[in-house]
Amino acid sequence: MRKVFAFVLFTVAFAGAACAQGWLELGPAPIQGGYTGRISAIACSSTNASRYFIAGADGGVWRTTDGGATWTAVTEQMPTTATGALAIDPSNESIIYVGSGEANYANHSRYGLGLYKSLDGGNTWGVLAASTFSGRCFSKLLVDAQNTQTLYASITPAGGFPEKAAAKGHPGANGPIGVFKSTDGGATWGQLLGGLPNQAATDIALDPSNSNILYAAIGRPFGAPENGVYKSVDAGGSWTKLAGGLPTSNVGRISIGIAPSRTSRLYALVTNACDSAGNNGSTLGGFRTDDGGATWISIPVGSMQATYGWYLSCVSVQPTNPDVVIMGGFDLKRSTNAGVSFSTITAPHVDNHAIAWDASGNLLNGNDGGIYRSGNLGSSWSSLSSGVGVIQLYAGVSIHPTDPLFVLGGMQDNGSNRRITNTKSWQQVLGGDGGWTQIDQVNPSRMFAESQGSGSLYRSTNGGSSFGSSSSGINGGDRNCFLSPYVIDPANNNHMLYATYRLYESTNNGVSWSVISGDLTNGNGAIRALAIAPSNPQTVYIATNDGNVSVSMNGGHNFTRVLQSVQGWPRVTRELFVDPRDDRVAYLAGAYFGQPHIRRTVDRGQTWQTLDGSFPDIPVNTIAVNTSGNSAVIFAGTDDGVYRSLNDGRTWARFGFGLPRVPVIDIRLDPTRNRMIVGTQGRGCWLSKLLPSPEPIGDPNIEPPKTSMH
Repeated sequence: MRKVFAFVLFTVAFAGAACAQGWLELGPAPIQGGYTGRISAIACSSTNASRYFIAGADGGVWRTTDGGATWTAVTEQMPTTATGALAIDPSNESIIYVGSGEANYANHSRYGLGLYKSLDGGNTWGVLAASTFSGRCFSKLLVDAQNTQTLYASITPAGGFPEKAAAKGHPGANGPIGVFKSTDGGATWGQLLGGLPNQAATDIALDPSNSNILYAAIGRPFGAPENGVYKSVDAGGSWTKLAGGLPTSNVGRISIGIAPSRTSRLYALVTNACDSAGNNGSTLGGFRTDDGGATWISIPVGSMQATYGWYLSCVSVQPTNPDVVIMGGFDLKRSTNAGVSFSTITAPHVDNHAIAWDASGNLLNGNDGGIYRSGNLGSSWSSLSSGVGVIQLYAGVSIHPTDPLFVLGGMQDNGSNRRITNTKSWQQVLGGDGGWTQIDQVNPSRMFAESQGSGSLYRSTNGGSSFGSSSSGINGGDRNCFLSPYVIDPANNNHMLYATYRLYESTNNGVSWSVISGDLTNGNGAIRALAIAPSNPQTVYIATNDGNVSVSMNGGHNFTRVLQSVQGWPRVTRELFVDPRDDRVAYLAGAYFGQPHIRRTVDRGQTWQTLDGSFPDIPVNTIAVNTSGNSAVIFAGTDDGVYRSLNDGRTWARFGFGLPRVPVIDIRLDPTRNRMIVGTQGRGCWLSKLLPSPEPIGDPNIEPPKTSMH
């Protein structure tokens, strides 16, 4: 297995070796209603109410100096855009720290690659402690105000179901976790034990009046005997697990908040332990201590995290009033009387992950819809998300055969959205978690979108203006990859296939469906990728999230398993690409460290050739091949942008310039317009030319090049 540091150095080296083509951001930034993607962390200046930083869960760090009117993305070319924690040095606010890797435990809560530090307010950055933290995630970063060379970090595994699925086999995924300390400004770190377990630390708090006193929340969401709140009175040298009223059984994720104006008071939000699939993670309870953790009382927050408190949990106390506490989960809860009673705040968007206070005392909230500010403790809100492009797309982006402006895509917790103008503003056409989409290339007024769950498929016959159910015959109880892949037959637009753990067929363009295959998994998985051969629709390829690749030669009724133990991301992917000229030729992407990343078969899967050549050890989420020229050009959508090979996989280089180092989850080639559109998991959609041509990249209606260039 190749070392992780080789991955970091390689990608940095190739960032400057980009091809001539640039990338154009298409958005959304934001979608209709002002929503953008998930905000995982916020850090505010203590002196300037107009200056703060936010982190997109997979969208990197953004800075505002005008109170959120405008934003600048400041970590575009750092090794990863996955972000979990932010901190500003209180004695020198030009020093910013970023903990990479998002500690919210979802399948898309991706691994980090170390700590970033800026000495000039975010203009330039360096990477620290990559060998210490790579493969894991930061849940919190703290700077000791009394000695700002001292930092503390709480570290968790990468997220996912099964556990650590979002690490994608990173070599550091099983490294040390818990609480870490640095005494040299983040250059070197040591794990704090002395009573603390090597277990997921989901939060930490530092007493601002006495930096010897720290609190740590150990909160493995699946439950662990060590889970609980711990206290140190010697700057992390030794720790005691607190009891005195805190729950001791079925404890999952924990978040804590200390009252800056009364430091003996802390609040805790405790979640029930979830099962291995993430079920049952509801709120166990809220708690308060007034004596530094010696005793705790229950406070009535109610059930505020739905069933997935492992994903959404945060606590913050108003800096000037210890009686005012905000707790975040599915919605927000507010108490103004020290937790004696709570009211529900109508949050701007569900699923809350970050709470902060600016220098004027305004409340800031980061959730799955973006960044918001309130001047009245959440009674009303202003969106600050305009221009913040941190949407996480799922695989299944669709392009229009005749309208070059039109793009359709499904987005994490922000529905399915269409782009119909030459702007970054997109329109929502379907709610929920948006998934796979399809546009009928013969009759493009007919298109499909879906939300989470089997059978949640919808069809439009008016270009996306309205959608109706298209799930008759699909069993809503089928196992699925949260979302389901489906395809329109390229040779017959009335014929479609839809995948759960088995295959469904429609012969009337999605009006009704019938089962045509048995279980194509190992008995507990689901189909995550599905492809029909354009040259022969009887040839169908599928890949499952339990590692099988299978091929059918009779339209999907019967399959032959051709690969096993192909590990990767458990959600829906476009990891299969079938050569449009030859159904025997197919490509397979490998979204896992230490395994083949690009494979090809020329005999319908009987044998496979690895095309990794000079490719670095980076997960590949999707593959696409331009076959319109004299020789095939292979594009790989990776966790570090797009790579391209011009010589059949022998050598590879990052493609284009201007695309952030973001995970690319989908690639859609459009050779008739000499362009490609990619969907990213954290920075929306981007467009690039396939080949150099005189037309400007700013014009999305790119015509084919005037002369043949191969």
